[in-house]
Amino acid sequence: MPDTINYGIIGCGMMGQEHLRNIALLPNTRVAAIYEPDSEMAAKAHVLAPDAVFVSSLAALLAVPELDCLLIVSPNFCHMEQLEHIKALRPLPILVEKPLFTDPKDAARLEQFRAEYSAPVWVAMEYRYMPPIAALLKEADVATGGVAMLTIREHRFPFLEKVGDWNRFNAKTGGTFVEKCCHFFDLMRLVLKSEPVRIMASASQSVNHLDETYDDRTPDILDNGYVIVDFANGSRAMLELCMFAEGARYQEEISAVGPHGKVEALVPGPGRFWPDHLGAAPTPKLIISPRSPKGPELREIPVDATLLEAGDHNGSTFYQHKGFLALVRGLQPDPEVSLSDGWKAVAMGMAAQQSALSGQPVNVDSNGHFPLFPKP
Repeated sequence: MPDTINYGIIGCGMMGQEHLRNIALLPNTRVAAIYEPDSEMAAKAHVLAPDAVFVSSLAALLAVPELDCLLIVSPNFCHMEQLEHIKALRPLPILVEKPLFTDPKDAARLEQFRAEYSAPVWVAMEYRYMPPIAALLKEADVATGGVAMLTIREHRFPFLEKVGDWNRFNAKTGGTFVEKCCHFFDLMRLVLKSEPVRIMASASQSVNHLDETYDDRTPDILDNGYVIVDFANGSRAMLELCMFAEGARYQEEISAVGPHGKVEALVPGPGRFWPDHLGAAPTPKLIISPRSPKGPELREIPVDATLLEAGDHNGSTFYQHKGFLALVRGLQPDPEVSLSDGWKAVAMGMAAQQSALSGQPVNVDSNGHFPLFPKP
């Protein structure tokens, strides 16, 4: 393995540019080639990676000889086809943004890809790597005595504008509970160390995008909802999402409770959205509240200012790349976030979408099969 790891990048929109800024902070890394078909996004990416070769197709990117790994940051609905294209032409280690796929019919394609792909694939679940959430993950078992209840609240801004407005319609995003929330379903499984058995949701599009039209169509994406998930080990989790609450001091508030106590992570949103007249943006916090002796302990979990400048995700993109690079360099055997993890997060999001639409819970059978996917 060479001293310098050369990335090939597929997609350099808003999130792709965050990846470029974070890769630039990592030693012995280089963006060698970029495929970005939108000229405006390509121009912005060129400023961030001036030495990269810009190519006009995925095939041309894969033909660049010095590549050591690939990063997929294209729109959601492109991921599955691009993964298959890479498998056919040049299997390399991949970091692929969530969600892995957007159509239930693609689950079988993903399973075939997983069975046949010869290089490691790491699914980008940035929220695991946010310092306050990483601190909660580290403390949860001891602080709670085993988590019985997990609550995740995200009160945030509406969906931002993306190239071609692809994120305004369920058909291209997979739905809000897939596009936005698969991170949180991933965290539920990670914290509770169990698999879902029943998923119930209530949701709607109440405020956002109702006055927008694209080719005479009004966006159909949810902007608020609740999801309750029962797990096989008897624990349960709830997600509360509101996408018209950008005035909140903290964007994510996560609490885990067990027989010994409670631990909470308070996570601010992107600093660039914090109003200057309010002073410094909030600092992330961790709160540990034992049942006995009573007395909450408040810890500040500051994030390095350079990492905050590099993106909107509290430094998590940087820490995620550190782990991925260790995988590429052969310093760790397996991805920390597997294709199976990514599949299950999407499946839970799709089940929540279905439950919200039907008003009925979605039950997962003892083999982990979700009824919205055809059985193999």
